[in-house]
Amino acid sequence: MTKLSVNINKIATLRNSRGGNVPDLLQFASDVQAFGAEGITIHPRPDERHIRYQDARDLVKVVYTEYNIEGNPMDNFMDLVFECKPTQVTLVPDAVNALTSNAGWDTIKHQGYLKEIVAEFQKKGIRTSIFVDPVLEMIEGAKETGTNRIELYTEEFAHQYGLGNEKAIEPYSKAAQLANDLGLGVNAGHDLSLQNIEFFKNNIPNLLEVSIGHALISESLYLGVENVIRMYQQKMK
Repeated sequence: MTKLSVNINKIATLRNSRGGNVPDLLQFASDVQAFGAEGITIHPRPDERHIRYQDARDLVKVVYTEYNIEGNPMDNFMDLVFECKPTQVTLVPDAVNALTSNAGWDTIKHQGYLKEIVAEFQKKGIRTSIFVDPVLEMIEGAKETGTNRIELYTEEFAHQYGLGNEKAIEPYSKAAQLANDLGLGVNAGHDLSLQNIEFFKNNIPNLLEVSIGHALISESLYLGVENVIRMYQQKMK
């Protein structure tokens, strides 16, 4: 079974927009695990515009499933991961000012660098995953770094699938199969949703984990708002 890791960045964004502690990030992480999620993902950025570094530390006490910390392995990020010792670190090449992740690693150009970073995390017993586009050469390059897993960057699939192009899955299926053949675990994430996740999962061999945040939180608002409106109305009768 493919594990669902819930990315809770958007909960932190909502909290930060008003100050205080509403919504409660730690309570939310506890709740989604109680509801069945098999993991929690965060992606702290240098400006701490959503997840704060202290959040990452506080979550250590709360996450009892798999804890996945994503980010660009700059010094501060690496120190944070070493301190928190999550189940998995996912290396993402996002720029400091990036709104969201928008590309995978060039695992050939940056192979030496990634090999050193991967080894540092693995020495601490932290599983590593490298964020990559579904390009066969990038999968082969990832293998050379010594990483445990790759995470397929799925934005293009999600966009094309939304336009009705089911053939958009083909490079992802081929990339996953190659990863399997090379002994790499396969994760996936970015713009996966209730509309496309079943099709994606059914066409990716041995998909171990998906990380879903923006869509899941948005869908929760839509699917849960009716209950909340009724609760308010009942309180005001």
